[in-house]
Amino acid sequence: MSVHNILLVEDDLSFGSVLQAYLEVNDFQVVWVDDGKYALRKFREENFDICILDVMLPNVDGFTIAREIRKKDKEVPMIFLTAKSMKNDVLEGFSIGADDYITKPFDSEVLLCKIKAILNRKSPQPEIIEPDNYTIGSYVFIPKKRHICRGTSEQKLTPKETELLKMLCKNKNSVMPREDALVTIWGDDNYFTTRSMDVFITKLRKYLREDSSVEIINIHGSGYILSAE
Repeated sequence: MSVHNILLVEDDLSFGSVLQAYLEVNDFQVVWVDDGKYALRKFREENFDICILDVMLPNVDGFTIAREIRKKDKEVPMIFLTAKSMKNDVLEGFSIGADDYITKPFDSEVLLCKIKAILNRKSPQPEIIEPDNYTIGSYVFIPKKRHICRGTSEQKLTPKETELLKMLCKNKNSVMPREDALVTIWGDDNYFTTRSMDVFITKLRKYLREDSSVEIINIHGSGYILSAE
């Protein structure tokens, strides 16, 4: 498996070294630049799979770097990682073509999850033939029709309920990481999306309650397990 190469532009020496070490421990190759004026030169010298840019940098700011990167490469993913949290700054970041805009302080595991999700979306994916239906105890879940059947009874699902149950089925009897589901289905893992997913989990439990062998278990701090015989 090839190692993804990250361009990290961050002028805080303590924070930059810690983040570089964290990403490298998680199997990324990281080129760290601590001055904006060197960032574009380094980008031109190497091939990067993703760029993580601070905004407030000496000499050349992160927005300017991002605009120059976009002139050279329209596709390379970019994440802004910055203390600038004003609405206008966030909008400017996305208008330049950022894939995400994360304000400091942040959770390193969340950043790692977002990097992986972005790279997975950008990478060519092998064609996966998904099953037409999933068996969940005495239920049959048919994603394309967005419903669950048990005998003659049928429960219609919303699109998000369908995607969430499908992820649970793909991880049946093992942990579905909470962050993976939030980023994949909701596109973010903030407080509000987390609460939203909890509501959807409650709904799915209600739909599956007639079969006592089926259970959606909350694994504190990790995610959920769809347990079914």
